[in-house]
Amino acid sequence: MELQLKRIYDDPRPEDGFRVLVDRLWPRGLSRQRAAVDLWAKDAAPSAELRRAWHAAPAEAWDAFAEEYRAELDGESRPAVSALREQLRSHPVATLLFAAHDPHRTHALVLRDALGL
Repeated sequence: MELQLKRIYDDPRPEDGFRVLVDRLWPRGLSRQRAAVDLWAKDAAPSAELRRAWHAAPAEAWDAFAEEYRAELDGESRPAVSALREQLRSHPVATLLFAAHDPHRTHALVLRDALGL
């Protein structure tokens, strides 16, 4: 299975396969039709508290955020991650969609690694 990452604001393409939004909040200014999301896995996204802390932190805090998010994925979010993993296994290609501006510092990278696909 191929697992890709992509900003939700980029145009959907057939090569995206099964499109999964992995943000807790719906992306601002984006209609559901334009987003072309097959699944909204908000329970696998960072908790509201962690998301707020990350937005308030300087960019240098990325490693600390990623570590805290990994702890959530191994703890309270484990059932959501397991369910998402099972859904993704039935698709040859899937794309995790995120709204973050920086594709190198997004929780979707941490989630992709946690999925282990």
